[in-house]
Amino acid sequence: MRSPAGQHVASDDMASRVRAVEDLLNYRFKDKKLLEAALTHPSYADAESYQRLEFFGDAALGLAISKEIFFDYPDVDQGKLTLLRSVNISTEKLARVAVRHDLYQFVRRKAVPLDETVEAFVIAVEKEDEPELYGGSVPAPKVLADIVESVAAAVYVDCKFDLEALWAVFSKLLEPIVTLDALLRQPQPVTMLNDLCQKNGMGRRVRFEYEKEGDEYVAFVIRDGISICSASSEKKKNAELHAAKKSLEKLFGPTACREYITEKISELNETGEIEGAKQKLNDRYEFLTPSSRVQALSS
Repeated sequence: MRSPAGQHVASDDMASRVRAVEDLLNYRFKDKKLLEAALTHPSYADAESYQRLEFFGDAALGLAISKEIFFDYPDVDQGKLTLLRSVNISTEKLARVAVRHDLYQFVRRKAVPLDETVEAFVIAVEKEDEPELYGGSVPAPKVLADIVESVAAAVYVDCKFDLEALWAVFSKLLEPIVTLDALLRQPQPVTMLNDLCQKNGMGRRVRFEYEKEGDEYVAFVIRDGISICSASSEKKKNAELHAAKKSLEKLFGPTACREYITEKISELNETGEIEGAKQKLNDRYEFLTPSSRVQALSS
């Protein structure tokens, strides 16, 4: 059972937090001060915060994911590789990683409003039938992604910038890794809307407009000068995504959307890109699983 987001671990002893996260990672830090910093929010002024590590972890995870997908998909073009990397290290993805492993409870902080924001996101995520790749009903709090990136940086620095070692520790934490197959089965709503509009001769007749109402953005989908649907969110991108989802249902319906997805998957299956990548993944993990690699690293 996940502990409430607004609560800390039972003990305020930092050593207990470090041990708990080490157990989660199946990795023992040589320099535990790195992990202590990774678990300290800027609102906790009595110790070094994770801000520098978060900056480094963003780049380290990006490089690790880039290396994996580059070799997993040798025939995929740069555009699709960029999408795969982006969706696997996005704030939405990493925030859900933090929720799944209950990382926020280990963070030292003094920020009640932040606790409330995280709690609202946790509740929303627990209601999702499957992870939302591009944003759910509640925007992902950046702090959750920051924690994952900071811990990744702490591991990377502690293992002397060994990218293979970082991936051995972190790949299991990030599971499920979003594959090209999964990406095609849950296409980006704005991209899908644009593609279907172009396909049906509506390209220049449909556009987005935006307004700011208080603390929220409102995205309108305009067709022939008339608003056909709208959505609001604290983040402009989320408002746009949800407006696009509504528009897909209203303009094209579920059948056309399913056909679009099937067509995209079929196009890649014809080139063997998806099956080839699946085989490479199976071959890689048949003999050496992430857990066994971590054990080898830690021993």
